[in-house]
Amino acid sequence: MTDQNLSSADENLSPSERYAAARLRAKEEASALHAFRQLYDFPLDQFQVEACQALEGGEGVLVAAPTGSGKTIVGEFAVHLALNQGRKCFYTTPIKALSNQKFQDLVKRYGPDRVGLLTGDNTINSDAPVVVMTTEVLRNMLYASSSTLGGLGYVVMDEVHYLADRFRGAVWEEVIIHLPESVTLVSLSATVSNAEEFGDWLDTVRGGTKVIVSEHRPVPLWQHVLAGPRMYDLFTSRVAEERASGRKREGGAGRGGEADVNPELVRLARAEQDRRGAGRGRFDNRGRGRSMPNGRPGRAWTPSRVEVIDRLDAEGLLPAITFIFSRAGCEAAVQQCLHAGLRLNNDAERAEVRALVEARTENIPAEDLHVLGYFEWLDALERGIAAHHAGMLPTFKEVVEELFQRGLCKAVFATETLALGINMPARSVVMEKLVKWNGETHADVTPGEYTQLTGRAGRRGIDIEGHAVVLWQPNLDPSALAGLAGTRTYPLRSSFKPSYNMAVNLVSQFGRHTARELLETSFAQFQADRSVVGIARQVQRNEEGLAGYREAVNCHLGDFEEYMGLRRALKDRETLLAREGQAQRRASAADSLERLRPGDVIHVPSGRFAGLALVLDPGLPPVSRHGTRGYGNGRGQEYQDGPRPVVLTAERQVKRLAMIDFPVPVEPIERLRIPKSFNPRSPQSRRDLASALRSKAGHIDPGRVRRGRAAAADDTEIARLRTELRQHPCHGCDEREDHARWAERYDRLKRDTEQLERRMRSRTHTIARTFDRVCALLTDLDYLTGDTVTDHGKRLGRLYGDLDLLASECLREGVWDGLSPAELAACASALVYESRRGDEEAGAVKLPEGKARPALETMGRIWGHLDALEEQHKLSTMEGWVRREPDLGFAWTAFRWASGDPLDKVLREADMPAGDFVRWTRQLIDVLGQIQNAASADGEVRSAARKAVDAVRRGIIAYSSVG
Repeated sequence: MTDQNLSSADENLSPSERYAAARLRAKEEASALHAFRQLYDFPLDQFQVEACQALEGGEGVLVAAPTGSGKTIVGEFAVHLALNQGRKCFYTTPIKALSNQKFQDLVKRYGPDRVGLLTGDNTINSDAPVVVMTTEVLRNMLYASSSTLGGLGYVVMDEVHYLADRFRGAVWEEVIIHLPESVTLVSLSATVSNAEEFGDWLDTVRGGTKVIVSEHRPVPLWQHVLAGPRMYDLFTSRVAEERASGRKREGGAGRGGEADVNPELVRLARAEQDRRGAGRGRFDNRGRGRSMPNGRPGRAWTPSRVEVIDRLDAEGLLPAITFIFSRAGCEAAVQQCLHAGLRLNNDAERAEVRALVEARTENIPAEDLHVLGYFEWLDALERGIAAHHAGMLPTFKEVVEELFQRGLCKAVFATETLALGINMPARSVVMEKLVKWNGETHADVTPGEYTQLTGRAGRRGIDIEGHAVVLWQPNLDPSALAGLAGTRTYPLRSSFKPSYNMAVNLVSQFGRHTARELLETSFAQFQADRSVVGIARQVQRNEEGLAGYREAVNCHLGDFEEYMGLRRALKDRETLLAREGQAQRRASAADSLERLRPGDVIHVPSGRFAGLALVLDPGLPPVSRHGTRGYGNGRGQEYQDGPRPVVLTAERQVKRLAMIDFPVPVEPIERLRIPKSFNPRSPQSRRDLASALRSKAGHIDPGRVRRGRAAAADDTEIARLRTELRQHPCHGCDEREDHARWAERYDRLKRDTEQLERRMRSRTHTIARTFDRVCALLTDLDYLTGDTVTDHGKRLGRLYGDLDLLASECLREGVWDGLSPAELAACASALVYESRRGDEEAGAVKLPEGKARPALETMGRIWGHLDALEEQHKLSTMEGWVRREPDLGFAWTAFRWASGDPLDKVLREADMPAGDFVRWTRQLIDVLGQIQNAASADGEVRSAARKAVDAVRRGIIAYSSVG
């Protein structure tokens, strides 16, 4: 080595150290990673290098890093290694849109001959060495032992945190568990707080797996609140920089607190709270004042969508994504911008947008363009404005994504579905609200959701910083927002559960015993077992405490545990008799109230209105159609405890009383006629009648309330126990009550310990227990016989989805025999369609006539039978078990589309966005394909399913590339 070849870093090394450094450089330059690095015009980050080195060293990797940090580089290195080694690489994604996008990226780098695509709808070059696919496609390959798996060396699971999804997450675990040992797994995840736990599980089921976690953002993310005309920083300058880059604070957990929050924002929130308290309603935000002099905070309000975009444009913070948690809100935002005359593109950009849009939509028939609202959509795009949500035509969404990436679309209003992996980074992200509908209720955005959504801000290689902007809302708590933005808690929780299809496929491949053992290796069971470890430790500590308590309970006079047993038995007996006596008194009181009539004068024995009262209405529940008065059912819910008489008190108040006011029976002490003209709402009427009440019965002494003799006084069992207690040797111990206190602590701790042990038993082998119950049900239905999968079971193994067993039963029972292709499409739609919230309230669904209607009704009856079987086998009680009945809401639409009706007529009658129509029809094609594969080879159902697929795959379904 000459002096000219020495690097400056080597000059101070000894000859032996320089030699070692040179050998290391030579080794690195010969590595696959060195060649891979030359493909990029930017240096790799340290976490990317570590992950790639682990892969080249033969380890699997789990990479958890923020959105936009470049973790897909590691997945692309797996592709590079596979091609270098002459092996295959499968790149899996959770949604077809991501698969399409990654396919295009890899084709640009490696060429169309070396990259394929499999999404269920599209099959392109499936025998290529690199194939991009949805995770479900790979799962199906594994169960079918597909020949395509030959030579597979690497599997990349992008967005692997999707395994927490309660509907589809189990598929990720199925793939991870069943991949051949020879396959190296690359798992790419968003930042999760339990990455190490997930990595430990991967290491257990897949072998050597290196966990690489990076919380550093290559583009710093600054947090703001836009209140009226002013943009406030969320954090103080002291902590803003470290939070922007994602660095953890020394000595802290990284959560936001009031000390970290911009004090101006805190003062503004308090001032607004004071103003509302001074006379405005809680959610009033009409004030639009400006900043006050002398540093006093001005009025805050929620700026309009147009004002927000104008402000971001003026600050140079476009392009921006504004997250609005409703499709209608996204569309309304675009309309508001159009009506305001907002233009974000210049003439040259407008021309470029029009040219690109026309090229991407040239295959869509002109008559369909009109139906799809094409011209208004194009007008907005030319201005640099667009919506993005699942209700849009997939082709339109793709165009929006491409224009946004090119910088030709400056303002996108999107639902949260955009945050899932699609490559649409922005300079700014705007959060309109921090509350969203989660499918069941309106709930606060979680820290994980906030991180995922705002993580879109900041384009690597373009922006030097990104910006997250939260719009001011009434009652916004800056400290809570700081906590949301500063929290890194986003734990990955398994949603895995055995399904019918999974059970028959596993039993077919491995036998029942081995399949059971495989399922016990799931992440769900791994997490449950880990939680049991903590419970077991607590049980152990409790056992040690119990031993100490037992020592303290020892009495030199006798067996104190025996003595405490007598005390407990006596207390339990007294409690039982007291409860029975109370129930008897309550029943007697209810009987006495039922005998009351209007005009009865009574003495209310207790409660706020104790004293003299006149019965206006006995308050009996309504009579049912069977002629009985039922407490606690139907219209009588308010009377579930007994009668609720309405009375006039001597103090002129009209009140409805309850059973709690009558601990003992009550009897009329006098009668008083109620005038027909009496109006309980009239103060004068109440005054006159109360006066008459006092005159009539005010002199009557109700006497003391007589209570019955306590049952305990006459109970022989109580007498016996009291005698034994007095005669026990420990009864005379001077330290008896001290011993008793320790014994009571012992009892409480023992009860707690027994409860913990029950929890341990319930969590251990939960997945296996569910599998056993699934197999028991399938055995009853002749899908399984021990370790043998019957012909019916083999058919079930080719059907996937929540209603796989229903589909199999329909094939077995011949429910779909003799149906036309359009009728079969209508029936199959019930297996996949799920009505959006509110659809079920729109009234009775329209069903096609002919054979489809009785077939759909039969499907409903079969589902009812299966649901009863699940109850019988206690599957419905298992945590996470999905009970979904067939949904007929798409049947008419599927029937008309398969019958050849034009798009405008179908969408008009369905009252459904084009994007939803395409999505459900794509899923319909998928399930029809499954039915075709599962049906008898020579049967009419297979032929009808094939023809139905051809009838449905037309028009926008044929030219929409995303499902």
